[in-house]
Amino acid sequence: MLLHRVVTLMVTLALPALAHATPTQYPLTLQNCATPLTFEHAPKSAVTIGQAGTEMLYALGLGDRLVGTSLWFNDVPVQYQAQNDKVERLADNDPSFEAVIGKRPELVVVQLEWMVGPQGVVGTREQFHELKIPTYLMPSDCEGKDNLVGADGTRMQPFSIDTVYKSISQLAEIFDVQARGEQLNNQLKASLEKSIASLKGKDLSATSALFWFSSADMDIDPYVAGRKGIPDFMLNTLGVRNVVESDEEWPTVGWETLAKANPTFLVIARMDRRRFPADDVEKKLEFLRTDPVTRNMDAVKNNRIIVLDAHGMQASLRLFDGIETLATAISRHDLPK
Repeated sequence: MLLHRVVTLMVTLALPALAHATPTQYPLTLQNCATPLTFEHAPKSAVTIGQAGTEMLYALGLGDRLVGTSLWFNDVPVQYQAQNDKVERLADNDPSFEAVIGKRPELVVVQLEWMVGPQGVVGTREQFHELKIPTYLMPSDCEGKDNLVGADGTRMQPFSIDTVYKSISQLAEIFDVQARGEQLNNQLKASLEKSIASLKGKDLSATSALFWFSSADMDIDPYVAGRKGIPDFMLNTLGVRNVVESDEEWPTVGWETLAKANPTFLVIARMDRRRFPADDVEKKLEFLRTDPVTRNMDAVKNNRIIVLDAHGMQASLRLFDGIETLATAISRHDLPK
């Protein structure tokens, strides 16, 4: 898969590329989600709150700088297992503020603003900055988005893949590994183009899909992907329509409404965390095939169900694997006109 190819590419290209890289000029000041951050030197230690930032740092060859991780959805890819085993997991979900600052990090990398933000469950950026601990928030979760509206925020503008490339470039600059960041972004862009090309010529004008992330309980409305978010970007990139019309990141929508929309494909999240009952992909599948409403959906009757790692539905390196998985699955089906 893509992440394995990324590691291979970086090992192959890193030495000659690094020879031509321009070093970061410190002090470095950059704008991050409307907050200026200044670094006097490359951080010697970091804590991540979110799997996306963790795997980006691993892919950039910065695993030795990590002193703590948290907020995991899926197991780490096998190529990062050895370095991940050396890093303390502070929590599977959200860590405490005390656990994070107890590692004395010189940087905290945050995937989601509801973890560290105005109403952060871990803390506010001001709390960290008062202790002179800078917080880098992924631009994908703040640019064009209002995280104070809806449980997981509402998109004011469609998610842009450029925010993922921006995170990689800025983290590479902060840690003075710019050549590695450029190599990684080039590989990701090539992967995206390959996935798009794989469906060229296939008529998807009548094709739609629904992303089901999880449910707080099996008998209540599910968390599904709204418009303008990351799964919506994945679908639009491949030429597929999202049947959900809400601009919330992960709104709850009733199954009767979803069944009426009758998507061509159901995309369901597989994850290793167990915060909610429907985090278990097998429970999702059982529900879809036995519930009197969902079992009559065309996607269920025709087995057009795509299982995707939950982390592949988020602004992360795995997003590119997720798009590849979607494209491969769609290409194998004869679609209704």
